[in-house]
Amino acid sequence: MEHFIQQIVNGISLGSIYALMALGYTMVYGIIKLINFAHGEIYMVGAYIGYALTTFFNFGFFPALILSMILTSLLGVVIEKVAYKPMRNSTRIAALITAIAVSMFLQYGMMYFVTPQTRSYPNILPDIQVSLFGTNAVVDIRNIYILTVTIVLMLLLQYVIHKTKTGKAMRAVALDGDASQLMGIDMNKTISYTFAIGSALAGAAGVLVGIYYNTINPLMGAVPGLKAFIAAVIGGIGVIPGAVFGGFFLGVTETVVSALGGSLYKDAVAFAILILVLLIKPNGIFGSNQREKV
Repeated sequence: MEHFIQQIVNGISLGSIYALMALGYTMVYGIIKLINFAHGEIYMVGAYIGYALTTFFNFGFFPALILSMILTSLLGVVIEKVAYKPMRNSTRIAALITAIAVSMFLQYGMMYFVTPQTRSYPNILPDIQVSLFGTNAVVDIRNIYILTVTIVLMLLLQYVIHKTKTGKAMRAVALDGDASQLMGIDMNKTISYTFAIGSALAGAAGVLVGIYYNTINPLMGAVPGLKAFIAAVIGGIGVIPGAVFGGFFLGVTETVVSALGGSLYKDAVAFAILILVLLIKPNGIFGSNQREKV
């Protein structure tokens, strides 16, 4: 029982990271129907920014987290303006290939500047462990920070989407881009805001994974990026609560599979779950069927 509780705690921490990344995927897809496969690399850049700030400039956790989010949000806007905006009226396959090209460019561009070697994150959080329910299962201070930051960012995202003018514009563009422009909404600015917010969440996830696993490398965004995409699809891509659910579900599932001795197969399990969900409910657990005029 104690072992099971411990794995659930670890799964929630991992799921928090997946959920933050999945939100970026689902927001961008909801607005412009693009799968931004460079999202995992923005997460990687965020991890390196946090590493540089904490290692060379002696920043604390929260200043490094906030500045990483700001810089990755700017990176997301630049990528959208340079790579995706010119392809907006192209075929979906052209936009998808562009996203993969941006992903590769960021991977190997970062590898060129920082070298391929793995780097160790500095220990910037106090070494504190709390026992759960008087058992041997413990919650590390890193688990608490990761979950707290994730919850706060998700609440802020909900506030922005449902209570601000920018959020209302994002929802309008997601519902009907052409009609929203006729009503005076600046679609280009709204898309830029969407990329900025999604990239900031990916940057935060990068810093959190750095302090959780203590190691980073230029290729670290590839597999987690795919996992976050799987989480978004499981929950229902384009649906924000679905992305959150998918992230936590996938994180807990992975840790339980690893605890049962299947650590070599946890990635295969994630893709198997994706296939199963697509067969049973193609629009995801929280997704709904949408009619398209032809």
